[in-house]
Amino acid sequence: MPSGRPWHPGSTTVTDRVDLDVPAKRRLKEKALHEGTVLQSFAFDEVHQHLYVLQVRRGGIGAGNLCLNKLEYDGTLLGHMHLQGFGHGVSMGVQNAADGKVWIWTESEAKRGYGQSVTRFQFAAGATRTVADVNTRKPIPGSTNNQPTVCMASKRIAVRYRIKGKPRYRVWDLDAFVHRAYDDPITDIAQPAPHPDPKIPFQGYALHGDHLYQLAGTAYDPKTNPAAKFGNAHLSCVDLTTGELLQRMRTQAGRSLTHREPEGLAVRHRTGKGLYLGLASGAAGARRFSLYAKPLA
Repeated sequence: MPSGRPWHPGSTTVTDRVDLDVPAKRRLKEKALHEGTVLQSFAFDEVHQHLYVLQVRRGGIGAGNLCLNKLEYDGTLLGHMHLQGFGHGVSMGVQNAADGKVWIWTESEAKRGYGQSVTRFQFAAGATRTVADVNTRKPIPGSTNNQPTVCMASKRIAVRYRIKGKPRYRVWDLDAFVHRAYDDPITDIAQPAPHPDPKIPFQGYALHGDHLYQLAGTAYDPKTNPAAKFGNAHLSCVDLTTGELLQRMRTQAGRSLTHREPEGLAVRHRTGKGLYLGLASGAAGARRFSLYAKPLA
């Protein structure tokens, strides 16, 4: 595929976007997950009003071992399952299929801790899945570090990936992707810088119609990222029709949290509409997560 493929609209477009300059409101405060590690990413099942959260299992970061949590919208933990050798959980997506099934999209086939392909599966409380238990997909030959997310409002799926070490995004019609029709994506763009400092790590992204949101930042650190300055977490918005960075700014959401590591983005399109930002807090081994939301017009 040529670099910077022209925009090719799908059957459903969503053009409204979140103004990142609007203050975020707290939606969940310091909720617990099954493991005591930080959250990595999360996604909403808006049909059944469930929240899914990925985290790396204790001692599983190099092997790509994940824990997937299922929660009520109020943060009540309903169950968990283990994903062995899947990846780092940089991003994820929830697909509500026409037959009523709920599919979870994640990275898979971990190499040095990061998934090299993507997959989908159904949640099963208490279950353990290995890569051999699921059908993996490699939609971009020669790519590494494949990380999916889903927008059910536009019925699209995006995959963040790397070619020769450079991060890019490619977006498809979700139905076409499910049927493994990868040759006609909606767009393919280079990733615009998610942070003014290129050394600051990428921490997640979310797809919403014609826009894509990015998160970058580190946890509070007395020397490099002091809480007194409210951290270095940045949100940004990308126009997928042009590949341009529309907005990028620091967020002070959850600035009073201890540790305060930015982790994961997701969009809700129904009740509580907005862009949701995940923040990890608390002591090592007993991390908690909070969600803050910027409204969607």
